[in-house]
Amino acid sequence: MFFRSKPPETVQPVDDASYGAVTTGKGRPTPKRKTAEAANRRPLVPTDRKAAAKSGRIAARAQRDLEYRAMQNGDEKHMPAKDMGPVRRYVRDYVDARWNLGEFFLPVAMLFVVATFVFAQNRAASVVVVFTLYAVVLVTIIDALLMWRRLKKKLYDKFGEASFLRRIALYAIMRAFQIRRARLPRPQVKHGEYPV
Repeated sequence: MFFRSKPPETVQPVDDASYGAVTTGKGRPTPKRKTAEAANRRPLVPTDRKAAAKSGRIAARAQRDLEYRAMQNGDEKHMPAKDMGPVRRYVRDYVDARWNLGEFFLPVAMLFVVATFVFAQNRAASVVVVFTLYAVVLVTIIDALLMWRRLKKKLYDKFGEASFLRRIALYAIMRAFQIRRARLPRPQVKHGEYPV
């Protein structure tokens, strides 16, 4: 009652040609652990340090050149890690499609610096120039924050609620403050071509 009955044994037909032939394993003995570890051991410091450093510099330069070319032509596969991914691509396209006051900030600020030197002798005019520069800074910051607010809503709609949005804010605002021609990765859209 408590024992199982064994299934009947089935007899396999024997091939006469292979009868009596001995099958071997992998054809060689398993190496000793010490031998296997010695084969995998490499020195921590290369024997020719100058040659290793030179080859490392050449490899790093080749990687930087590859990443720079990718940022020039928009190749997502070879971009640096900080610019990879569909979210960052969407952010770049949105910022590049918009006319941002921040992209004009650097030339305007240079004009105000020159104006402070020109009006250095006239105290009232120099005070007006400085306060006007502060007003321009304030307006460009407000414009960048409004841009981020709209972009954040679009990112929520497209990619869902996620923790990455906090890190993306600085990425978007810093791109908005760069001159359009100096942006890397290069803009892939024209003004007004917002991503869907």
